[in-house]
Amino acid sequence: MSLTDQDVEKIAHLARIQLEPEERARYLQELNGILDLVAQMNRVDTEGVPPMAHPLHMVQRLRPDLVTESDRREAFQAIAPLTEAGLYLVPKVIE
Repeated sequence: MSLTDQDVEKIAHLARIQLEPEERARYLQELNGILDLVAQMNRVDTEGVPPMAHPLHMVQRLRPDLVTESDRREAFQAIAPLTEAGLYLVPKVIE
């Protein structure tokens, strides 16, 4: 797929970018280069290649799943203006 000068103008309009005439030729060349690279990557045979979550073969370091803070819900709700059944009551804002 190859872009035309009109395609570059339309893309610039959609991106709200004002291009000077000398810039259009450069962007046309660069965008066509990007599309050529994508087409080249699409031609690579990836049959049998498992998807990767990360480019390096590393094990994710995980922290231990331990509780590090005490439950202070009662203290916070004691100073709240209105609570009911462990919930904070707030004024209705949507009718």
